[in-house]
Amino acid sequence: MATVPLGFNIDAPRWDQGTFVGRLKHFLNITDPRTALVSEEELDRAKALVEGCRAGLVPPGSSQEQLLYAKKLYDSAFHPDSGEKMNLIGRMSFQVPGGMALTGCMLQFYRTVPAVVFWQWVNQSFNAIVNYTNRNAASPISLRQIGVAYITATGTALATAVGLNLYTKVRGSWGWVRQLASSCPPTLMPACLLQRAPPLLARWVPFAAVAAANCVNIPMMRQQEIINGVTVTDEDNNELGSSRRAAVKGIAQVVVSRITMAAPGMIILPIIMERLEKYPFMQRIRVLHGPLQVLLCGGFLLFMVPTACALFPQRCSLALADLEPELRESIVAKHGDKVPYVYFNKGL
Repeated sequence: MATVPLGFNIDAPRWDQGTFVGRLKHFLNITDPRTALVSEEELDRAKALVEGCRAGLVPPGSSQEQLLYAKKLYDSAFHPDSGEKMNLIGRMSFQVPGGMALTGCMLQFYRTVPAVVFWQWVNQSFNAIVNYTNRNAASPISLRQIGVAYITATGTALATAVGLNLYTKVRGSWGWVRQLASSCPPTLMPACLLQRAPPLLARWVPFAAVAAANCVNIPMMRQQEIINGVTVTDEDNNELGSSRRAAVKGIAQVVVSRITMAAPGMIILPIIMERLEKYPFMQRIRVLHGPLQVLLCGGFLLFMVPTACALFPQRCSLALADLEPELRESIVAKHGDKVPYVYFNKGL
């Protein structure tokens, strides 16, 4: 075992967070779904070890590997702003087991309105917990605001899913485009598209609903950041004030990340299942279609969760020139031109 080097900084990134590959390695480490199985006692010991190391009190006999594993557990289970233990469902390490079950069920049970309503409601309840857990903890949110965000996002998802489900009929084939061009007047093309959509488009309805809901759920759940701003700092973590524009940038990046996280599984998997279900052996084992989709979703999410999280730096930056005029003037008055960029935690 490697000994702990003198002056070891447990908070120093193991990989360069200025590059996508470095961030990907970081999130592959902390979104490892196996950490969701770690006991509460072990998580508490990891936190104590990390905090002791920060204070320069490394227990005798500790190895560098032990400290790095403790930091992995700490990063996977404790909020980066508050240091509080996050609930299990909201942790990014739970995105693979939780997300694979919900995504698989949404893709499998998409044909009837009651099934669509139920699974979209369950999924948005899950998303609301994840979004609240991974908010910027420096901006508190009331129970009323949480309720409004939850109802709005769930309503958006249901309206999108049910509306598209009613219009995308499960009929037609890949030759539908050719037939459509020859039989439908150009002015009626939008209506014809909806009425003669192929089966695959119906399978994509859950993704459209999830994407629409993310565009509502995340900003609503983190509305206090938009209203009051998030704390911004200089490169050395000295607080400079609060910025609403920084909050908007961070939340927009999180929305893009969440949609990207879901996209491959919810777009590619329906194509795979559409082709597989034509084979006789698949028609004989219809009862296994659901479990199969859940497992395949897990395969997609295992890679896409860290990839989506790594799209943008966790410590987001914003140019001084892009800040609100009053905050920019305040920073320039105190620091002159020594602070070209401000930094903040964008959340996940």
